[in-house]
Amino acid sequence: MNHFGRFLARRIVAAVILIFMVMTLNFFVIHLAPGDPATIMTGIEQPSQEVVQALKAKYGLDQPIFVQYIKYISNLFRGDLGYSYVYDQSSWSLIRERIFPTLILTITGSVLAFIIGVYLAIFVSFLKAKFGDTVVSVISYILYATPSFWLGLIMILIFSSKLSWFPTSGMFNLRETYTGFAKIADFIHHLTLPLLTLMLIQMPVFYRVTRASILQNFKEDYVTTLTAVGISRERLFRKYIVKNAIIPPLTIFGITLGFAITGSALIEIVFAWPGMGRLMLDAIFRRDYQLILAIYFLMAIFISIAMILTDIVTAIVDPRISLT
Repeated sequence: MNHFGRFLARRIVAAVILIFMVMTLNFFVIHLAPGDPATIMTGIEQPSQEVVQALKAKYGLDQPIFVQYIKYISNLFRGDLGYSYVYDQSSWSLIRERIFPTLILTITGSVLAFIIGVYLAIFVSFLKAKFGDTVVSVISYILYATPSFWLGLIMILIFSSKLSWFPTSGMFNLRETYTGFAKIADFIHHLTLPLLTLMLIQMPVFYRVTRASILQNFKEDYVTTLTAVGISRERLFRKYIVKNAIIPPLTIFGITLGFAITGSALIEIVFAWPGMGRLMLDAIFRRDYQLILAIYFLMAIFISIAMILTDIVTAIVDPRISLT
């Protein structure tokens, strides 16, 4: 096995162990949380104990928690994500319908936030524009501190209610029967506002990390040495400083993508985006244990994949990091 194969194998093994630990913790935290799912399932404020016990027996909730845990883990290894108590169908069938909208929103939003945030930091740093840096820094502070749902509501108020440029909700115009490129255009039209909201929330992180990294690199000894031998500032900046400064934002991209997947729930609710966010919150409020765990399991997998890809890209960009 070559160096890359060993590197990838170690990362995958570490990811599997991490996912197992996360799911174990999630299982016990969720099951030990206040609230009885059987009582909630009845839909009655004070149901009879016979009805509650019958529901617990039906879904195995009357068994000891460690027995439920062993059963859950064994089902997980067989690819069974469980059965939703509330929706009365398999968890995977519910998630499958909503996974694409969430992934297209979060991945696209995170990638755009990374590209724009990094390039904005590079542009401001190269021009040495103190006023521009101050303005962008203030805006980034404001955006970073702004709740995503509030920013989403502002977007709807301005671009939907006032200007009527974009739709307020949904993924498609249900009144029309678009096909081909018209359907793709309609999808992009509906995606724009939630995507812009998510991107603006994440972009300040990449801007500030990149900007701080560039300033730190300007203080390094190699910059003084290369300047002394006559290398122009433009070449020094583009060939050396940018290459080194881009590594920190790359390393946090995987973590940021994970936060985007979990944090997009409120954005999905504000824009009625048919992703996993609304499903996850509904499952939490209604104590749908199996559905909650299934969603968290898939999120853990997505985050692990993002972290592995981030490690690979970082090693390619930075030759000091070897794939061993």
